[in-house]
Formats: sequence, C-alpha cells, structure tokens
Amino acid sequence: MIWKARAVLFAILFYGATFLWVLASLIASLISHKAVLVVVRSWTGMHRALAEHILGIRTVMVGEIPRGAYLIAVKHQAIYETLEIVRLSDSPVLVMKRELADIPLFGKVTRLYGVIPVERTAGAKALRTMLSGGKAAIASGRPVVIYPEGTRVPVGTAPPLRPGFAGLYRALGLPVVPVALDSGHFWGKGLARRAGSVTFKVGEVIPAGLGREEVESRVYAAINALEPAAVPAAQSAAQPRP
Repeated sequence: MIWKARAVLFAILFYGATFLWVLASLIASLISHKAVLVVVRSWTGMHRALAEHILGIRTVMVGEIPRGAYLIAVKHQAIYETLEIVRLSDSPVLVMKRELADIPLFGKVTRLYGVIPVERTAGAKALRTMLSGGKAAIASGRPVVIYPEGTRVPVGTAPPLRPGFAGLYRALGLPVVPVALDSGHFWGKGLARRAGSVTFKVGEVIPAGLGREEVESRVYAAINALEPAAVPAAQSAAQPRP
C-alpha cells in the first residue's frame, strides 16, 4: 500500500539523517551548549518537514505555549509529539525514560541537550532524579516537559496521572501548561501512519502552589480535552492517592 511505502521512506530518511544530526550535535558541543540547542532544534524541524511532505502529517496549534520556566504537562500518544514539543516550546528540558538516554551516541546528545532520565521502576529514586534535574533546569530558565501519564497511551484512554507529576509540581513550584493532543489518530505503532492534522491544544495555565487533588484534576481534564469520551470513564481514577 502507498501509505506503507511512504512510512518506510520516512523511516529511512529520518533515521539516516538523525545519525548526521547526532554527529553535528557532538561537534556543536565543542563550541557551546547553545550550539547544541540550535542543532537539536534544527533536527526537530527536519522531522516535521519529513512528516509533512512524505507522510502528510501536519501540526495545528490551538493556543500558544508561553516562554519561560513552566512545567509543561503533555498528553502522550505517539513518538510524534516528543519531537514536536521541542520545536513548539522554548528548548525544554525533557523528562524521559532512561533507556533512551543510554543509547550510544544518541543518548549522549540527549544529555548534552538537557534531559532528566528516569528509571520508571525505581520509585522514590526516580522521583529524586526528577527533582534534582528539574531544579537544574529552572535555574537555567528553561521549561520542563513531563508526560504525566508516564508512557504512551492508546487513543480513547485516559489513565490516572503518575505520582511523579504531583511530586515534581510541588517541589519545583512552577505553574503548569497542560497540552492535549490527538497524534494517536495519525501516528500508530510500527509503520502505521495516516495523513492528517495533529492538533496540539494548549490549556489555561495552572498556577503553582495548588493542592495535589486540585492540580491533578485540572491537569487531567486539560490534557484529555481532545479525548472527551475517555474523561468521564476515567475521572474517578484520577483522584489523588493517599
């Protein structure tokens, strides 16, 4: 089928070019950290161009992600948004699973760029890693991106937020920018791709200093704004845990 051929072509071009961008990032690190940020941002631009021109997948923004030190809480349905959110926001520090940060060469670039690698099964240790990495990020004035559901979720599902989100919110004392999206309709597992427009809907900024119940409830509703059918069924699961 044509869409499979397009998906294969995209994968060949993107991953082949990514190797070159990794090398460019390593060279840029010899110049300055800012140079690394520029190269990584250009990499996400390349990803978007290939997605648009080969796969027919475009991004539509509803609202705007503000600049500055915020905790950006993003719905997670596909790999697509993990790159797009870098391009759409102000060079954020990314909370990501440790396995990605440990990939040879690529992992080194992620650490040079600025990530908070978390071992999701590590419990309290993972939270401490997030807190120390988050504090370093806000000291530099960069926002922090977190996927509060903890992992990619299928379209139409709205699992409860992971405990790490509330802990990071409380410790960093940052307002939250919630972002809903519907990438899973167009970007599935493997080579499953469908042309269309991925919507990123930026919710109202949620102030710092709220109690756990309120901030979780507001973030949960905001990141699931494009999955209205899933919210009522899972709402009770999003209530705070003791």
